[in-house]
Amino acid sequence: MTRDNSTEAHSLCVQPAFLIGTYNEDGTPNFCPITWVSVTWDTNQYLLILSMFGSKKTKENIARTGLLSANLVSTDMLELLDYFGSRSGKDGQKDALSFEYEDGAVLRVPTLSASRWIYELDVCKTVQTGDSNTYFCRMKNVQFIEELKNADGIDLTLLAPVVYSGMYHSIGNCLGGIGDFYCY
Repeated sequence: MTRDNSTEAHSLCVQPAFLIGTYNEDGTPNFCPITWVSVTWDTNQYLLILSMFGSKKTKENIARTGLLSANLVSTDMLELLDYFGSRSGKDGQKDALSFEYEDGAVLRVPTLSASRWIYELDVCKTVQTGDSNTYFCRMKNVQFIEELKNADGIDLTLLAPVVYSGMYHSIGNCLGGIGDFYCY
């Protein structure tokens, strides 16, 4: 196997795409695409971690309220993802493309009706690095469609998440579980 060398280390950080939901000061919803999302463990709970670069209306809303939703993007939501990613909330309401939303079940955050998996989040810590803010968030509620459940847990192929690594991709196959491949 021959390998190339590169300084573009970020190009293979495969991440699921989320639309981050916040409310503007006037009560209108604002959604922003973010793919720098992960989880960590803190004493007695999982925390969702997300990082946002640059100047964004979403960052202003989070600083004001400390609340947000993370709406996982499935392949049928690509047009909405692309639309929200090509418009700035600082330029006004993002309403040229129709979409349905409602308040979260537990927190007052906008959640997208089309999303199959939604986190309702409360920020407990913010770390700033240059122009990036990294938010550590308590998961106050997780919403997901019932069809995702099966005997083995969650079927990601039914979730149909969009993953990003410079381009949009999707997940094609379930390969198996831990212990399915190594013979002891």
